Amino acid sequence: MESNGKKVLLHACCGPCAITCVQALREEGYEVTGYFANPNIHPVTEYFRRREAMQQVAEKLDLPMIWQDDVYDLPGWLKVVHDFGIADNEGYARCGYCYESRLALTCAVASESGFDLFTTSLLYSRHQQHDAIKRIGEKVAGSGDYASENGFGSAFLYRDFRPYWQKGIDLSKEWGLYRQNYCACVFSEYERFEKKLRKLG
Repeated sequence: MESNGKKVLLHACCGPCAITCVQALREEGYEVTGYFANPNIHPVTEYFRRREAMQQVAEKLDLPMIWQDDVYDLPGWLKVVHDFGIADNEGYARCGYCYESRLALTCAVASESGFDLFTTSLLYSRHQQHDAIKRIGEKVAGSGDYASENGFGSAFLYRDFRPYWQKGIDLSKEWGLYRQNYCACVFSEYERFEKKLRKLG
């Protein structure tokens, strides 16, 4: 595929979700680099499992990666979000914070490293708040807070990767990747299994 001359930094929430995002972007001619920064993943053992799956994907796709493990801070993350509900009157709650914190990190690294664009594999999942992710991505891209000191700022590249949902599932199974059964944070795990827990009573 002929390059369009543009470099995009893809925030990868996990390996399975990233596969078809990388493929689709490459089909459009983008030069793609993956970026793994996910302080929302809990517990720590889950973080390692998802990171390993992303490493496997990177090797399969010959995808250059930027790893930012230093932002993983379980106590700090919980301190911020422990009082957030799923939604509040302003529509900005735990999930909104989770999206914005990771997209802000991605925008900052993309801007400082000279990428033309940034995007996220969160736009692949049918279970995420797609419109909120799009809005927040555009918000952080428009903020000077996340641009580098030299004034270069990466733009947010919106793509709806959901049509590749089944293809991504099939490939992740074919490649033997670890596939998680909850979003990432301890709250989403609790919500995922709460009904099963209540049945025990």
